[in-house]
Amino acid sequence: MNWSDFYLLCFLVGFSLSVLSFLAGAVHIHLPFRIHLPFHAGHHAGGSPGGSHGHGHGGGLKSVAMKSGGHVSWFNASTLLAFLAWFGGVGYILTKHSHFVAVAILVFALLSGLFAGLLVFQFMARLVKATSAPMLDWDYRVEGTVGTVSMSIRERGTGEVIFEQDGGRKSIGARSEDGTSLGKGTEVVIVRCDDGIAYVKRWEEFTK
Repeated sequence: MNWSDFYLLCFLVGFSLSVLSFLAGAVHIHLPFRIHLPFHAGHHAGGSPGGSHGHGHGGGLKSVAMKSGGHVSWFNASTLLAFLAWFGGVGYILTKHSHFVAVAILVFALLSGLFAGLLVFQFMARLVKATSAPMLDWDYRVEGTVGTVSMSIRERGTGEVIFEQDGGRKSIGARSEDGTSLGKGTEVVIVRCDDGIAYVKRWEEFTK
């Protein structure tokens, strides 16, 4: 195997695996194997403090995403594949179409690969930073939130209320603060939350 074959092999491996990774992740094509990337941009959870939980009620409601911190290691699959593709591609082109000596071609190929890996790393780092902002304690508080009764609350009974928090819809078991019944679709305000149950009042009571 000569230098041109080596560079071509590096390019084919890096480029083909990058394409397969993109197709498997972005286009959702199922492959007979998986390419694992050693980082997570964020974690999604349906639960939250106070016993409330996310549901998909109605027109495509989404569960709330809980953001957690994350980081990207310089040495990961994406940067490695970018390095291989550019290292092999530049090295192969220079080997075939230039008069540089082998050492100079190797240096140019290494610099090109490192530059491509750096670009990919910076993109991934920005992506993780944008999706890893931690939620503060008061982001989980529901007191004072306006919601809608999604399951009728019987007199002195328990129903369900949906409300928006952190850009998503959540649902929680609910009771009327004064013990009266509340029909489905009634707009309410969450007064307090106790043992995972929200105690609510009609919105009209706060607008009088």
